[in-house]
Amino acid sequence: MAVESGEKVGVLTSVHSPFDVRIFHKQCKSLARAGYEVTLIVPHGRDEVVHGVQIKAVPKTGGRISRMTKTVWQVYREAARLNARLYHFHDPELIPVGLLLRARRKKVIYDIHEDYPEVILSKYYLRQWVRRPLRWLMRRFEDFVAHRFSALVAATPAIADRFWKLNARTTFIQNFPLEEEMIESCDKRWHDRTASVAYAGGITAIRGIREMVKAMGLVRGDLATKLILAGEFSPPNLREEVACLPGWSRVEMLGLISRRAVAQLFGNVRAGLVLFLPEPNHVRSQPNKLFEYMSAGIPVIVSDFPLWREIVDEAGCGLVVNPLDPQAIAGAIEYLLTHTEEAEAMGRRGREAVEKKYNWGTEEKKLLALYEEVLANA
Repeated sequence: MAVESGEKVGVLTSVHSPFDVRIFHKQCKSLARAGYEVTLIVPHGRDEVVHGVQIKAVPKTGGRISRMTKTVWQVYREAARLNARLYHFHDPELIPVGLLLRARRKKVIYDIHEDYPEVILSKYYLRQWVRRPLRWLMRRFEDFVAHRFSALVAATPAIADRFWKLNARTTFIQNFPLEEEMIESCDKRWHDRTASVAYAGGITAIRGIREMVKAMGLVRGDLATKLILAGEFSPPNLREEVACLPGWSRVEMLGLISRRAVAQLFGNVRAGLVLFLPEPNHVRSQPNKLFEYMSAGIPVIVSDFPLWREIVDEAGCGLVVNPLDPQAIAGAIEYLLTHTEEAEAMGRRGREAVEKKYNWGTEEKKLLALYEEVLANA
């Protein structure tokens, strides 16, 4: 089916994170280039048009409860005003919005980025005794509503496996980098880079910050290395705890930095770390930062999860370790710092894998095919 001129669609999200908004804007840019009239409804500072996408701002709110109530209502109100033919929403708290739009006879796609029931088990702000009942309720709720949507988008193979039996129109679309958003590989000679490794993203306990810092304390003293962190601690008091660990003296904190600064960081280090702990949702996830490191041409040190090992081994782009073992992490860091030619070759192979396979081009085609299919069906 050819896209009708000006076919109006709305993409809805309630997240505040600039990183997450980039993910949704990637989809919006693809749709706009294909001829759709796209509006992204999102907590944002102002209305504006970016890359042909109309951003409709709803007010930002302070806490989780406000986001799950006030923000959800504001997103629904703007979505109803838009009166689009098709809506594509992200975030499980927007499921009620999706159901209300379906009640208005609109076509609605639910985009599932994570195994949300399993995510609940890792929510530090929830009491332990309440997490499993909430996980059970969330799983039953998603199972109940899944077939009521026009289509589902699954970001990982595990999510797709779960939902295909619930909604036959489930499409597996991976969050790979856009070609224009790939971090450029650096021309800096490998031997001129600092003997440092980097982690960029949310800094939390379940993403392995304790283990990373402990590992730095175990790296050989004659290697003048640093762990450079780009991101924010969550919760903020976690930094005070981690600062007491052996290895903190070899940590450099940058805080939140621009995308350009991230590219400069990756161009001056010799490895990128993705050492999420083996939480249920992590084991089957596919973190975008892995592909960002690869696109920057630096080797990776990642958690030894089956999917991650498959990607890294196939590309030959890094090392996999037990994320709970600081000594193993330290050993991997030492190896890449002392085997410079192999480390540089791993980085090149990772970059080539992103250019040939792990990029948005193929995924974009699947997204556009899904839209055509959904709009073609009454």
